[in-house]
Amino acid sequence: MTAEASPTPSHSVPVESLTPEEAAAELEHLAATIAYHDRLYYGEDAPEITDAAYDALVRRNRAIEARFPELIRADSPSRRVGAAPTTGFRKVRHLRPMLSLENAFADEDVRDFFAGVRNFIKELRDDPSIPVEVTAEPKIDGLSISLLYEKGAFRRGATRGDGAEGEDVTENLRTIGSLPQTLRGAAPDILEVRGEVYIEKAEFLRFNEARAARGEALFANPRNFAAGSLRQLDPTVTAQRPLRLFCYALGEVSEEVAATHWDFLERLRQWGFPVNPKSRLCPTIEAALAFHREIGEERAELPYDIDGVVYKINRFDWQARLGMVSRAPRWALAHKFPAEQAVTVLKSIEISVGRTGVLTPWANLEPVNVGGVIVARATLHNEDEIARKDFRDGDTVVIQRAGDVIPQVVSVVAERRPAAAAPFSMRAKLTPPGATEPQCPICRSLAIREPGEAAWRCTGGLVCPAQAVERLIHFCSRLAFDIDGLGEKNILAFWSDGLVKTPADIFRLHQRDAEIRAREGWGEVSTRKLLQAIDRRRTISLDRLIYALGIRQVGEATAKLLARHYGTFETWRGQMLSATESEESEAYRELTNISQIGPSVAGDILAFFREEHNREALDDLRRELREITPVLMPSAAASPLAGKTIVFTGTLDKMTRAEAKARAEALGASVAGSVSAKTSYLVIGADAGSKAEKAKALGVATLTEAEFLAMIAGGQGQA
Repeated sequence: MTAEASPTPSHSVPVESLTPEEAAAELEHLAATIAYHDRLYYGEDAPEITDAAYDALVRRNRAIEARFPELIRADSPSRRVGAAPTTGFRKVRHLRPMLSLENAFADEDVRDFFAGVRNFIKELRDDPSIPVEVTAEPKIDGLSISLLYEKGAFRRGATRGDGAEGEDVTENLRTIGSLPQTLRGAAPDILEVRGEVYIEKAEFLRFNEARAARGEALFANPRNFAAGSLRQLDPTVTAQRPLRLFCYALGEVSEEVAATHWDFLERLRQWGFPVNPKSRLCPTIEAALAFHREIGEERAELPYDIDGVVYKINRFDWQARLGMVSRAPRWALAHKFPAEQAVTVLKSIEISVGRTGVLTPWANLEPVNVGGVIVARATLHNEDEIARKDFRDGDTVVIQRAGDVIPQVVSVVAERRPAAAAPFSMRAKLTPPGATEPQCPICRSLAIREPGEAAWRCTGGLVCPAQAVERLIHFCSRLAFDIDGLGEKNILAFWSDGLVKTPADIFRLHQRDAEIRAREGWGEVSTRKLLQAIDRRRTISLDRLIYALGIRQVGEATAKLLARHYGTFETWRGQMLSATESEESEAYRELTNISQIGPSVAGDILAFFREEHNREALDDLRRELREITPVLMPSAAASPLAGKTIVFTGTLDKMTRAEAKARAEALGASVAGSVSAKTSYLVIGADAGSKAEKAKALGVATLTEAEFLAMIAGGQGQA
């Protein structure tokens, strides 16, 4: 398998050397790159990079955010999970979100995790003698699934998908012999269990040998085999694959089943679920780290692939209080194994153009096998990164592989450098023979690098075919309008032939159905299916629409924040137009007062609305849509805080400020940093200051901590 990827290297410019402007630019690039690989990995089972390369991106993002917390983006990869499900299976809304995990690569990362738990839960912070016990489980490299049982009988199984919505693979799961169809003994009326579908290494090799003997294509690795087998449209094909299952987590449940995760694992065994016998209860950090070292030494001898160890806070009541961030639970951590490396030749440095106009240099590599996967392409991030590592055409380079996936370019083998290898210059690369200024390699518009930015950009905007097509591809992508049949290939063809130039044109394709049917590869049935898929998307949620617009720095998480805050499309559009008038306007202050949206993100949103062609395209699109629906977290729909804006001030007694904020957000509230006329409640702790006075002047309702806890009692959001 050839991997063509564009990950940001984990060993980029040292974080401590970054300026705020460079950090903001890199965080933007990381958000877009990780979202791209999330879609490939979770949505298509076709990763272009290894787990190691992906983990390096996430680790780099986390390091920059730790140094520049004021620059944390609302669409940060730390708040994202996966990608939307592919077509072919009915979509299933998870009863509770299926989350990803934060990763650790060093013992110190694990110690930081434990310290974070102590700082979050007040009694642990106040009393260091209270132990923090965790369960430690081998991290199986397979496909995550959710299993729903009703009155002890298996009713439905789904893939993780984007964490909120997955694919219904019930009939395929029924073919797995280790999955119990009915549970042993008494069980809750509703029981949702999470687990991992995998294949043992020996079975994988045997299966590939048989395929080789028949002259068929081989599977790249066991994880891809398991994922592809489970997602066969014909369950009889799945039944022929030797899939296995380990269960390890609790989802929705109609009654309490255990007080701790360790006790829950025992209940799983009693009900008949396969549970990894290597799991261990660890009373201390040192015990957890010792388990990681021990299982790492056994790794090669295990019958299945693992890529690390998962630690979970053992007490369920602490898990509930810790809750989650958008992407991951605060109560769990994946401790990954060290990296692997290989050596190859960097044949040339090339340039690609993204939908926001960023010009990204990438390495055209001599294909190299790294742990069973062939790497032929990887990003070099930006000009400064290339200069820092001194990458040149013809260099022999080190490719790193951590976990069990495809690598990143790490360093140069200096002693093998060709004598004629010249230092790389982005300006020279972008300046064609005879030209005097750098140009976009696609549209030949001026290419510039603004002071303080790490990236070069094409100034062509939508005149640039690469940007125009990439924006349309993004518009139709699975986290946006999710239009079946309008993938990259068809959008490029339709754009080239003038059928589609703007998002609204997509919804006018029914006027050109005869032209589509007459195209090569199209016919009456395929055209009808495409037009039906488009028509189904005339009703869209506000967050998906905002995300689909491709506004710089506005990813999935930011789009949801905006949609939840403003409620309706008309309100959002009107407020954004008002906010463009002045940074002193009430609308601007309201925008920047939204938690996680600062001046940088607000600036990009308002820059979008200042462009007349953007406003015209948006209004044109609105006329083609049937309905734009509001968005609200399902678990928060009945909450007394749903849709409210909360501000906290003073010192809280029963919980830390972080826990209070997490509880409010889990119940559908927006948490703001300052009081305004639109604040619903000000929660007052000890030593409250000017915020209390301002709330009184504005007539904003105030709550004590006790009143706040009473209000949310019984309505906690699920982790």
